[in-house]
Amino acid sequence: MKIFVTRQIPEIGINILKDKGYDVAVFQRDEVIPREELLASIKGCDAVLSLLTDKIDAEFFDAVGPQLKIVANYAVGFNNIDIEAAKQRGVIVTNTPGVLTETVAEHTFGIILSIAQRVTEGDRYVRAGKFIGWEPMLLLGNDISRKTLGVLGLGRIGSRVAYHAARGFDMKIIYYDVKRDEQFEKEYGAEFKATTEELLKEADFVSIHVPLLDSTKHLINAERLAMMKPTAYLVNTSRGPVIDEKALVEALKNKVIRGAALDVFENEPALASGLAELDNIVLTPHAASATEETRGEMAKLAAKNIIEVLEGGKPVTPVY
Repeated sequence: MKIFVTRQIPEIGINILKDKGYDVAVFQRDEVIPREELLASIKGCDAVLSLLTDKIDAEFFDAVGPQLKIVANYAVGFNNIDIEAAKQRGVIVTNTPGVLTETVAEHTFGIILSIAQRVTEGDRYVRAGKFIGWEPMLLLGNDISRKTLGVLGLGRIGSRVAYHAARGFDMKIIYYDVKRDEQFEKEYGAEFKATTEELLKEADFVSIHVPLLDSTKHLINAERLAMMKPTAYLVNTSRGPVIDEKALVEALKNKVIRGAALDVFENEPALASGLAELDNIVLTPHAASATEETRGEMAKLAAKNIIEVLEGGKPVTPVY
């Protein structure tokens, strides 16, 4: 059985596949594999372990051949994959949910703290040699404790962020999701909001945890940014295109909201013009799951999905 891995991932995942006796090839350069090389490398493969940066479409499936059984995406998201094209060819698609929940939730709170208390601004200030001593009005930020956190999307990660907010910072939790969770409300004293708009108007911090769908693209646009409090912060560790990035730049420039923190971007790795020049935003490079432990668990899960399918079983985490 031939397997192609489109970029280097933690060795534990590669070794699991090799230990099963599979012929495993890994793209070796530390960059996104060029399209032509991808299409040439996958020919004749029974499984492909892909990344979000790989476009898996009809052309891809035609190039690999009819023997392909599974595409194992090394991510929770799978908007890089044409699911209908996969279904038409009988190819199973899997992802890596669950194992990164805690890490992404921790990162989310890390950037919430960073933007509210101006941590990265302070870091830049000191490194630039501007710090000459304690000042009573220097880099004043905002408290998080006992503020209102609005969670958009109460899946695994959104609910875990809410857990940390309620238990660790005594925050009031409000949330919007397509499905109400009354048990969650009882456990955390959370309040369900019937619309996104209601949540935006009330929250001091808005944390986004929705999948990228036609209905969620530009969910946060200029109109909805204007609904937020001028003292509010917007945080996104889900998918970049959920936010209209150009509208966000204008909102931050004009103090429509106080600040934002992003781990994902609308047109990665490119940023909207002006975004990087703003002081009232924290930017991280799609790294919310980037711990040694979690990336290793993601590699193991992707490998397990491949093994299950190649040996005639059911995948652990299919996306359909």
